Amino acid sequence: MIIGLLQLNPTIGAFAANREKLVAAYARAVAGGAEFVIAPELFLCGYPPRDLLHREDFVEANLSALAETAAQTGAVPLCVGYVEKNSEQPGRALKNAAAVLQNGQIIWHTSKSLLPTYDVFDEDRYFEPAKQVEPFVFNGKKLGITICEDIWNDEDFWPERLYRRDPVKDLIAQGAEIILNLSASPWHDGKEQTRLAMLRRVARDEKIPLAQVNAVGANDELIFDGHSAALDARGDVLALAQGFVEEILVVELERKAQSPKPRVQSCAAFPPREDLLFSALVLGIRDYVRKCGFKSAILGLSGGIDSALIAVMAAEALGPENVWGVSLPARYSSRGSLTDAEILARNLGIRYDVFPIEPVFNAVEVQLSPVFAGTPPNEAEENIQSRLRGVTLMALSNKFGGLVLTTGNKSEMAVGYCTLYGDMNGALAPIADVLKTDVYKISRWVNRAREIIPSDSITKPPSAELRPGQKDQDSLPPYEILDAILELYVVKNLSKAEIVARGFDATVVNDVVNKITFSEYKRRQAAPGLKVSPRAFGMGRRIPVAQRFRPAL
Repeated sequence: MIIGLLQLNPTIGAFAANREKLVAAYARAVAGGAEFVIAPELFLCGYPPRDLLHREDFVEANLSALAETAAQTGAVPLCVGYVEKNSEQPGRALKNAAAVLQNGQIIWHTSKSLLPTYDVFDEDRYFEPAKQVEPFVFNGKKLGITICEDIWNDEDFWPERLYRRDPVKDLIAQGAEIILNLSASPWHDGKEQTRLAMLRRVARDEKIPLAQVNAVGANDELIFDGHSAALDARGDVLALAQGFVEEILVVELERKAQSPKPRVQSCAAFPPREDLLFSALVLGIRDYVRKCGFKSAILGLSGGIDSALIAVMAAEALGPENVWGVSLPARYSSRGSLTDAEILARNLGIRYDVFPIEPVFNAVEVQLSPVFAGTPPNEAEENIQSRLRGVTLMALSNKFGGLVLTTGNKSEMAVGYCTLYGDMNGALAPIADVLKTDVYKISRWVNRAREIIPSDSITKPPSAELRPGQKDQDSLPPYEILDAILELYVVKNLSKAEIVARGFDATVVNDVVNKITFSEYKRRQAAPGLKVSPRAFGMGRRIPVAQRFRPAL
């Protein structure tokens, strides 16, 4: 059977636009010879719709889009994800469903069996799981149609299974000859390899051809990478879509014995890690800005590596003509910082302006001098500078309509090395889930062919420049140590004692973990960050702010 895979980028709630994109892609797949076409999970409404699912008008609009899509189908079936009402009671009001559309009609539907509730997922909040599954018969073949998580429970691949059922095995037991999977599987570092390895294992062990179509694009914090794949019954990869772009694949699933071996054989087909991270973040910026109705972005350029990398990604995402870099120097800003910011802007071709905050800083100092008199300078004076920069950037945004990008990285966000209502001001934090050590790696990758980010921005000691001679390492351990501890504590959930047992200094571990705990209130008020790690701050990590648990060492 020749399967068409529509790796497309939906926008949540844009029913007409999603439908038009789907119908156009369907027509292209049919013209390319597809005999059966599949589109991603919940494509018609966009994923994840979250509490929009509590709105009756949203659900009805999704059902109307399904009917309108069906009306534009011909003899080649199209299977697409949508939200179905649950007629069985008691139970949740909705189902995460897939429908087969053909010759203007909705001819068959099924729903998702396994509803994830871990990390960023909360599907059990909205959907009723399917109690049973059965194949769909088309042209004499039994097709096992599954939805995303339904294929992620293979007992031979996962040492710890989350569900008692395995819908793939249930379908094969009923005679399914091909497994098709409609997915909206969000990306994080390394997931493209895990996903493909898991699909290969299922196809090989079950001796069945398999095709998965995955959504691409970004919605709020989540980035969907695509990398849709088709595999034969030996687990060999017949086709692998590109990552982070829309693509239509038309693939013959049942490779003949005399056919040459497939070109794509392993996860080595994927680009380098830095390439994937950069592409993911560029897509995240582009979709967040445009899906929120903006055309341009504004960011403060400090001359440092964080703002430099974000400027590069924003220019790639939106076009350099739609990025405005602003330097906001005060008394502690070095001349080199201004020079580096100006060189970067020139290299990128973005607009660049300098707005000194020193006059306003002086005025605020005068205003506060009566009450500050007799107290030593501390972070209060330092943070005034950061907040004045935030005020300026937001004023430019309000006046000219650009969306402000904040420039803090995950290392800083973790330990609270950031200023509320200051450098945290903005609508999107593109690298809030990127550790500082990875910021350096991606920046060097950016400069692999020519110098785009000034070398001084990469090599000079990082500094907030809020007091004389300030360096990040005055307040923090070296980033190589800090990031290793963060990976173990935040991502892998290890205890202090377990981290110390791996060779880290107990005093440093205790200090870092305390900073993480005490900074939760800041992160709760932070702009959304693009998720690129297995465990990001934000929607997938739900820690109370008002709590007294202090991990023991």
